[in-house]
Amino acid sequence: MIDSLQRINELAKKQREQGLTNKEKIEQQVLREDYLRQIRGQVLNTFTGLKVLDRLGNDVTPEKVRNLTAKD
Repeated sequence: MIDSLQRINELAKKQREQGLTNKEKIEQQVLREDYLRQIRGQVLNTFTGLKVLDRLGNDVTPEKVRNLTAKD
């Protein structure tokens, strides 16, 4: 699990209940951006490992996905 997720949730709860200081708002934004970067990286890793086959077993992987795989 992503380490910063617990802190993101703590800040979200505090924001709903009593509001955040400017320092906490900045921290929250940085943590959210980092979280999204990590998620996007995981999705990209998943897609680069994909191979799409039709019913006959022929490789019909989209060219865009093949190009991502070739870059690695």
